[in-house]
Amino acid sequence: MIPVLRRWYERHFSDPQVVILAFLLLVGFAVVLFAGRLLAPLLASIIIAYLLEGAVRRLVVWRIPRMAAVTLVFLVFMAVLVASLLVVVPVLSQQITQLVRELPNMVVQGQNILLQLPERYPQFITEEQVREIMGAIRAESIALGQRVVNLTLTSAMHAVTILVYLVIVPIMVFFLLKDKEAILGWITGFLPRDRGLANEVWAEVNMKIASYVRGKFVEILIVWAVSYLTFIYFDLNYALLLSFMVGLSVIIPYIGAALVTIPVAMVAYFQFGVSSEFAYLLVAYAVIQFLDGNVLVPLLFSEVVNLHPVAIITAVILFGGLWGLWGVFFAIPLATLIQAVIRSWPRHGHIPDVEALSSPDRETD
Repeated sequence: MIPVLRRWYERHFSDPQVVILAFLLLVGFAVVLFAGRLLAPLLASIIIAYLLEGAVRRLVVWRIPRMAAVTLVFLVFMAVLVASLLVVVPVLSQQITQLVRELPNMVVQGQNILLQLPERYPQFITEEQVREIMGAIRAESIALGQRVVNLTLTSAMHAVTILVYLVIVPIMVFFLLKDKEAILGWITGFLPRDRGLANEVWAEVNMKIASYVRGKFVEILIVWAVSYLTFIYFDLNYALLLSFMVGLSVIIPYIGAALVTIPVAMVAYFQFGVSSEFAYLLVAYAVIQFLDGNVLVPLLFSEVVNLHPVAIITAVILFGGLWGLWGVFFAIPLATLIQAVIRSWPRHGHIPDVEALSSPDRETD
């Protein structure tokens, strides 16, 4: 057994650059996994600064001094943050409260509809099945109410922490942008000089992750805005809340769109019933989802990420389970990192390319 392990180690870790790359990956994942909560403000600041760096770099290309570019981008970021806190967040909170208050009435109406099903379709559903469904609905409603109450209490208890974050994070973002070169120089001073493999992996990952994350934020904003205008046109209740959910649903590939359809359809049904408004709204919503998947996504992410759907879903489940919403959002970038490491890792023998597996015109046996 020991000789087998020794040969495996010599085959994969004989190159010092491979050891350096593996060490950096292990340290990065360990820091996020074990110290993620403690370093949450720093990690959030790094992510935000990383996103804003693209705009700063664009202004610098237009011959604007970097300090002026950093100041301008930071002021725009703060304006958006303040507007969100003063306008969007209060409306979202109000609509969530209204929806929670209306939920019991919706449950009662849903139960009345279910009670009519055995009479209309006795060959498909029985009264016993309806009672089981109603019991499950009551249990889920009670659990949802408890979760909302617990969330409210938790939010109230951590209000001071949130306020501190709102002060600390913008300050850290500004200095991360302002002193980027000095900070990177200080960090690289602790790294080995011979790190060509790590630099190669980072160059590929940086290009794809930067394009993906910025494109995903643009997609969220566009889908949110279009959905909000559509819901407002149809005078749908909780328009801002539902459109916000539709915008966030694009974070989870393949699954998010299906999940968010349920609350949109339920609110529309209980407001309009089986009517032309209900049908038109669902058609408009389907058009939004179609344009997002077939026009917006290819436009924003063309050739940025080339992963097999199974790899994407696995990454969402794995990293979402580890880090929650942040893990879901960064599931595809993290999967891209793993893909880049696998492609760059020195190996003996032939290993199929991950991109070849995701190619639609790949030959089949």
